[in-house]
Amino acid sequence: MCHLQLKTLFFVAWLLGYVAFLLSIRRMWTAKHARSPLVRSLVLNMVNEHEASGARETHEWYRCCPDLLGESVRPLFIQSHLDSDTTDFLNRSAEKSGWLFTQLYHSLVSTVLSPVLSRTSINGVLGRGSMFVFSSEQFQQLLRIGPDWTAERLLDLGAGDGGVTEVMGVHFRQVFATEVSVPMKWHLQRRNYKVLGIDEWQHVGFQYDLISCLNLLDRCEDPLHLLREIRKALVPKTGRLVLAAVLPFQPYVEVGGKWERPKEHLKVKGKTWEEQVTDLSSEVFPRVGFEVEAVTRLPYLCEGDMYNDYYVLDDAVFVLKASGDSEQSVHEL
Repeated sequence: MCHLQLKTLFFVAWLLGYVAFLLSIRRMWTAKHARSPLVRSLVLNMVNEHEASGARETHEWYRCCPDLLGESVRPLFIQSHLDSDTTDFLNRSAEKSGWLFTQLYHSLVSTVLSPVLSRTSINGVLGRGSMFVFSSEQFQQLLRIGPDWTAERLLDLGAGDGGVTEVMGVHFRQVFATEVSVPMKWHLQRRNYKVLGIDEWQHVGFQYDLISCLNLLDRCEDPLHLLREIRKALVPKTGRLVLAAVLPFQPYVEVGGKWERPKEHLKVKGKTWEEQVTDLSSEVFPRVGFEVEAVTRLPYLCEGDMYNDYYVLDDAVFVLKASGDSEQSVHEL
């Protein structure tokens, strides 16, 4: 009995110490809690500089030098910009980051669950870490469709919690999704999406008008095989693949909470965003029977935590069609 009480006391002490540590870190970077006038002034200057550089930072998210793109890719590039939907996502992320006790709870649960669950599943359990790839307006611009355009079937591969699926799904009568994480599957089912197994979507007896593969290519074991399967699953002529890839391309797969190299290591040549987009367009996609119809640069955004309002990576978002298909457009469905 005494031993049990000591263990309980030790756990409570550890928990309080952990919370105090996290609080101290957050307070350290908050100007109103800085006791020294010099420190307070420095922190305020950092905040002001961060706000002043915000516009410059978001402009960089969309910057592309068309002259550095390959000659065949250059006319396919679509320039995107920060819009109201993206701004709303950033504002919501910043608001959630300020929910101190929620963030403390999330940090504690993540620490406890990380040995047994993947980061994606932990986010699913906690209902956090939503992603943002494109707004409704940006999606429509890429596909050259209007707000009222509709088609029959959408398949979103690796759909996460379904936040991005919802942006696309309003244009389709049936929405299908795949996801490995069980907690994320629960979120998709709550949105009334039909969740298919990762080896099931290719064998359902019908084809899809649009398949999305968003930031999945660098997180799967056999990316070229995946692209070939997608090509076969698209409706002939009008079917399209919307593919997003984080650049620079650095493929890893999560296995038991650890990151490992995939079985098939897809190499993308080039150092700059433009060089890698060109190599994907002219070398990688043609190998598996695709050609580029449009491409843009967008930020791949993720909700943050108590330390950062949000996290951002550079995305290239492509619209691909099967090579050899006629010039019939997706909006002609």
